[in-house]
Amino acid sequence: MEVGITGGIGAGKSTVCKIFSTLGIPIYDADSRAKQLMEDSSGLVEQIKEVFGKQSYHRSGKLNKAYLADLVFPVPDKLQKLNQLVHPEVAKDYSSWVTSHGNKFPYVIKEAALLIESGSYQQFDCLVTVLAPVELRITRVLARDPNRERGQIESIISRQLSDQERIEKSDSVLYNDEKQLLIPQILDLHQHLVGQ
Repeated sequence: MEVGITGGIGAGKSTVCKIFSTLGIPIYDADSRAKQLMEDSSGLVEQIKEVFGKQSYHRSGKLNKAYLADLVFPVPDKLQKLNQLVHPEVAKDYSSWVTSHGNKFPYVIKEAALLIESGSYQQFDCLVTVLAPVELRITRVLARDPNRERGQIESIISRQLSDQERIEKSDSVLYNDEKQLLIPQILDLHQHLVGQ
């Protein structure tokens, strides 16, 4: 069984996935894999350089994240173009990853911010959304990434789906709002998924 975990920036997807990982469930972190593929996949590297310029990479071959973020996040068309380049590579990588895990686990998880927006949520047996209030999400992102500015985070949030839109597409919702205990919610969901 394939489970998708999604949510807006700073909602706590990674925290939720760390807890599932301690339960022995394999996690595919789409954002991390995308960044890795953007450096390791020669075809993708060439496409990004062609579309966004050679400045997209440092001389060392590492992705110039700050340059690319400043270039694409303020311009929806450019962000969409970058996603159109990266998402097919991630989809192929994820498919290989699922195959490599075979039937050794009751389910596997793919963590990604844009599962609903990309339409790929439909491939999952269960879609889980992680929710948190916007102000808390902004505080979390600022704490984990001091290079980001509040305005940039607000801009990202404004372009992401609303909580209501996510809930409508989801099979389950986890509230990571620091008011409800997160671990019991995850354990209940895990029991439900294992029982299916």
